[in-house]
Amino acid sequence: MNAITEVLRLPRAEMLINGRWQKAESGEAIAVEDPANGQQISEIAAGGKADVDRAVAAARGAFEGPSWSRMRPIDRSRLLENIARTIEDHAQELALIESHDNGKAVAHAMMIDVPAAVDVFRYMSGWCTKLTGKTLPVSGDGRAYHAYTRLEPIGVVGAIVPWNYPLSMAAWKLAMALAAGCTVVIKPSELTSLSTLRLVELMHDAGLPDGVVNIVTGYGHVAGQAMAEHEGIDKIAFTGSTATGKKIAIAALGNMKRVSLELGGKSPSIICADADLAQAIPGAALACFFNSGQICFAATRLYVHRSVYEPVVAGLAQVAESFKVGNGRDPQTMIGPLVSKAQQERVLGFIEAGKAEGAKLITGGQAAGDEGYFVKPTIFGDTRPDMTIVRDEIFGPVLSVSAFDDMDDVVRQANSSVYGLAANIWTRDLRIAHTTAAKLHAGSVWINCHGVVDPAMPFGGFKQSGWGREVSEEGVSLYTETKSVCAALEDAHFG
Repeated sequence: MNAITEVLRLPRAEMLINGRWQKAESGEAIAVEDPANGQQISEIAAGGKADVDRAVAAARGAFEGPSWSRMRPIDRSRLLENIARTIEDHAQELALIESHDNGKAVAHAMMIDVPAAVDVFRYMSGWCTKLTGKTLPVSGDGRAYHAYTRLEPIGVVGAIVPWNYPLSMAAWKLAMALAAGCTVVIKPSELTSLSTLRLVELMHDAGLPDGVVNIVTGYGHVAGQAMAEHEGIDKIAFTGSTATGKKIAIAALGNMKRVSLELGGKSPSIICADADLAQAIPGAALACFFNSGQICFAATRLYVHRSVYEPVVAGLAQVAESFKVGNGRDPQTMIGPLVSKAQQERVLGFIEAGKAEGAKLITGGQAAGDEGYFVKPTIFGDTRPDMTIVRDEIFGPVLSVSAFDDMDDVVRQANSSVYGLAANIWTRDLRIAHTTAAKLHAGSVWINCHGVVDPAMPFGGFKQSGWGREVSEEGVSLYTETKSVCAALEDAHFG
């Protein structure tokens, strides 16, 4: 098949604040490169504190202004649906931007990233008219009272999104915030800002009022830090590493802003003795290697029942070696590059640690190609719980495999992590499936599948994998505050 040849349309290399494209006040810019070849394709504004200040002021003005605060819920719902349709109309363009900026396959962006963005705006459009309070049976002092709750928008949201799924993660946070009636300042990763810039532009084309969504590009330790500390931001919603999430939580203490965090993971995958190996083997491989392993819920710790360990490992190697590693514009590509040179070097460092600590290299274990930031899908067998590749989040195409003998032991091993984002189980025994799911310390547990993410399903983690949940009713509620109102219906009697 021929490589995709559509012309790349890059968004403007400025920030959109209060409906106007603006350069960073410092005048500085950050180079943007294509990780498939390391070549610069664009640049973005290096926003700083002054730019964040302007964006927050615009968001505050829009939040308190009549065009947004008095917009009918049904009209806000219609707006989110318009945004969903506009994304659909520009699907190929957005997928191509994502491939050049992030490295992922265009086909995968068309299959996962763009539909996820469309779906979350469409799903959240329904919640605009359904965020209701409750009437409360207050006992009080015996008089008649009318008591009720209101769900009100939390205010100005600072959204900070990661580089592995830039478009869909931006869409998740924007759709939830807008459904609740909030306004937003969004900062994409400095590594992958282009699709979010274009998304925000398309949202304005779909009818979004000026100032409701503002985008500041720049480095995390500068623009992101300024957002986390900003007194004018009422909530920070962050997706990224656990280390950065902890820093954001501390910075947010200044004005006690609300914080939701979707952080790292080291997800276990369990293949039981009775599993359908024709499904479990490719499923476990994709659970680790899809998107080049750059997924927070990637199942990078695989536990296989000893009775099927050898055929599973052999099958995994065969599947991994069949994946085409290459440029995301090649329709045959399954494994694209890692997002940057630094990330490639980090992943290769973990691979060397695995070798040094005695893990058995089954396949892969090295960089691929003469240009770009590629790493071959890598499988280590006979791994131990104390190994670095088993303990730490790698965020690359590296799978650790070990054998187990009984379910109690494998559950203990699966739970022996500081993370608790996701897990999966491969078995044909419903009793084992559901009793094990109940015992696993993870926010999402998939049975005979992996990575099924839907706007209707809460997504988030236990332990150091974060605070709160994304999408679903539970997710949008995190962008609201509950207000209790109590009115006396009878006069008080004294004496």
